Formats: sequence, C-alpha cells, structure tokens
Amino acid sequence: MTDTPIENVSDTAFWVAHYRALESKRADALFHDPLAGMLAGDHGHKIARAMPMPFMTAWAIAIRTRIIDDYIRLALSRGVDGVLNLGAGLDTRPYRIHLPESLLWIEADYPSVIEFKEQRLLDEKPRCRLERAKVDLRNPAARRELLVNINARTTKLLILTEGVVPYLSIEEAGSLADDLRILDKACYWIVDYFSPELIKFRRRQGMHRKMQNAPWKFQPADYFAFFREHGWYSGEMRYLAEEADRLKRPMQLPLVVKLLFALRRLFTSKRRREAFRKTAGYVLFEPGIKN
Repeated sequence: MTDTPIENVSDTAFWVAHYRALESKRADALFHDPLAGMLAGDHGHKIARAMPMPFMTAWAIAIRTRIIDDYIRLALSRGVDGVLNLGAGLDTRPYRIHLPESLLWIEADYPSVIEFKEQRLLDEKPRCRLERAKVDLRNPAARRELLVNINARTTKLLILTEGVVPYLSIEEAGSLADDLRILDKACYWIVDYFSPELIKFRRRQGMHRKMQNAPWKFQPADYFAFFREHGWYSGEMRYLAEEADRLKRPMQLPLVVKLLFALRRLFTSKRRREAFRKTAGYVLFEPGIKN
C-alpha cells in the first residue's frame, strides 16, 4: 500500500478543483469558480488534506489560474476563435469566463474524466460552443486524429495544457510539441514552467513520495531550448511570484515556516533570492517566433 492519496494523474484534477473552490470563497478572490466545489467533492478535500505544503499549493493554484485566465483573454483579443484544452480535467472556464458565444472550446481527457464531468455538469450551460473528446493523449494516433479535426474547424487556435506537460516524459512532450507545431491554425500554446530548483525543493518537502503514482517526468536540461528545438518560442512569460506581487497576493505562510524563510533569507544572496522567484510560471508559446 503506497503512502499517497493520489492513485493516478486524473486524481490531481480533484486536488486542483478543491483549491479553486477555496479561492472562490475569499472576499479578495482572484477568480470565481462556483462549480469547482461540486466537482472536487470529498475526494478533492481528502487529497488536499493528505498532501504536504497546503499553503503553497493554495497560493500556486490561485495565481496560476489567474495567469491562464489572463492569457486566454489576451488570445481572444488577438482573434482566437478556438480553444483546445488537452488534459482538461475538472476545469470550468467555459462556464465561468466571459467568452464569445461563437467560440469553439474543446476539452479532451480520459473517458472516465469526461464522463464524470458531463454527469456533474449536466444542468449547467456553457458560455460558448463547448465540446468534449474522450481520448488518451498518450496515444499518438488518437491524439493526431483529434488535432487534425480541430485544426480544420478554426482559423486561430489556442492550445491549453495546464498541468499536463510535467507528467510527460521528454519523448512524450517532444512528440506532443511536434504534433501541435504541425497545425497551421495553432497560434498559441500555454505550458507550465518549473525550474530544476523547484523540482528539487518539492522532493525535499516529500511531494514526490505523495505523488509517486503521478510523478513529474518532464525535466529537460534547458526548458526553453527544448521547446525551441520543436518550433515553439516564448511569446510571454509570467512567473508566479512576480504575478503574486502584481496582484498583491502574498503566500500565507504558517508562523514557523515564515520564521524559517526569514532566517534562510539572511544567508541567501540577492541573486539567489531573485532566481528563486523565477522557479515557476506559465509560458504563452508561439510557433516559429523568436524573442
């Protein structure tokens, strides 16, 4: 029996939904997701309760959700008429964000996730043309069939892979990047960024033990060089810590942790502190455009 509440990568969707529900209850909420609690249920609560660093997870999910919301709004302002959410999990953006009714939004995930979500949201009305596809994205043939179909139905396409790429191997991520790059309608791709330093920090905090059934595999020697090799260039980069400053949302640390961080700060150079502030974020990639 493993010491983890997460049995597979799909369980992480319940974990994320739980924290989106918590954020939505705040008076100063960065977004409102009224459906998150219903989707997360007791399962999401149990996972969150069993995982380490809940204060950091709550903060990171709130900031990352806001960053991606803003990226989507930016892409829409630039004429995007289709959104493909690969590994959509329990995301509810088609229901909670103001979207054009004509926008085509397609969610793709494992059949079990799609069936659960459709059953729970049966009585809810999306704000755009929402479709769902049951597909194992690790199956290249099934994935490519989906991508070709969607590419033919849009003129400017945004791809979202929130919380997907970290769980892929280098080879799997490269294959996905190549498949997306071939699409002539694909204009933007939103991807998680985690530095080697953050991955080491997570290991020290015991996160890898709790997530042994859904480990992070994507650890390229040079993150941005990896994507450049596959034809994707950073159009915009937003780091969690910098966005938190902009949004005036500091991490709510327990007193003991706050004291430890303050003590560590005394022995850490300014250069190291600045580097640590850029250990996690989200990239808005564009095809074939160098910075």
